[in-house]
Amino acid sequence: MIKLLTTLISLSVILGSLTVIAQDYETMPPPRKLTPEQAKVAEQNYQKYCSLCHGKERQGHVNDHAPSLKSASLFQSGVPHAILRPMSYGRTGTPMGGYLDEVGGPMTLAETWNLTYWLFEQAGVDRIKLSTNPVHGDIQKGAQSYQKECATCHGKNGEGITAPALGNPSALAHNTDEFIRYAIRHGRQNTPMKAYQGVLTDQEIDNITAFLRSKASGWQDTKPILKSLPTPENYVINPKGADPSFSLKDNQYVMAEDLNEALEKKQRMVLFDTRVTSVWQTAHIKGSVPLPYYADLDIMVEDIPTDVQIVAYCSCPRAAADHVINKLKNRGYTRTAVLWEGIFGWMHLGYPVTRGDINNLTD
Repeated sequence: MIKLLTTLISLSVILGSLTVIAQDYETMPPPRKLTPEQAKVAEQNYQKYCSLCHGKERQGHVNDHAPSLKSASLFQSGVPHAILRPMSYGRTGTPMGGYLDEVGGPMTLAETWNLTYWLFEQAGVDRIKLSTNPVHGDIQKGAQSYQKECATCHGKNGEGITAPALGNPSALAHNTDEFIRYAIRHGRQNTPMKAYQGVLTDQEIDNITAFLRSKASGWQDTKPILKSLPTPENYVINPKGADPSFSLKDNQYVMAEDLNEALEKKQRMVLFDTRVTSVWQTAHIKGSVPLPYYADLDIMVEDIPTDVQIVAYCSCPRAAADHVINKLKNRGYTRTAVLWEGIFGWMHLGYPVTRGDINNLTD
């Protein structure tokens, strides 16, 4: 009887801690539910492609320090994109490769989405709504706390030793500050990553978050600040350069290799980032202008000549950019293209991105 009571009390404590995590934040509706056939295929894909490193039971740390894919806090805060993006495009500089067919992987876009949702269903938790606002903290103090509390597992330079690489540029580019802070606060259940809420003060956790965010462009200290948006007179980059001559796939799509070559040659064009502007601040192709797919095009493009080469990109990897480009075509713009791989494919291929910064325009 005593043993049973002890077990029930322990279970109550565990469930209670998970409930507290969810209650700290507003919950969100679950994503779409998979059909039985979709779930079956997703489970097969997991065992075929993921279990070698992440474990047959999703426990993690079987090979290459692959993280747990059953941690409650991860799936509370990380669905869908924090799971989908590394699965699709990998983590540059780590053993995690991209599994989306468009970057050479074995799965279609639909299959990567379904596997993301299957992993979420297996976790059995509610989603929470995380803020996209920056977390402010003392970067220098955060660096000190990081070396004391985190470096043993994550590496002095965020390279990853027995835990994931926190200095990975693609991870920092698309994970929000609040996602990082949430992981520090609540840990990763059933892994060596403990919860630091109650161990460190809220300010110390904010300091570490700010320190990690400062590494998005490399492992060197910079202050995370939001930049002013480009103004119309700066929309055309390299205005004195030659016009690019792209060979377009399906008369619509430019390949990342060709776009990068044109940028390196300082050719004249306009780059539109069609995602929500907040993610342009996080990471974008240098020289690009935020033009969200929902923006008023008549205002945004009124001063842009109709004969300049326009390239749009998004992260899905093409839907929002296609939407914008098709509208521009209807307005008489004749030289338009969409980045085929999207920005995550661009990053996966090793091409550069930068944080929000208009001090990158050339003559």
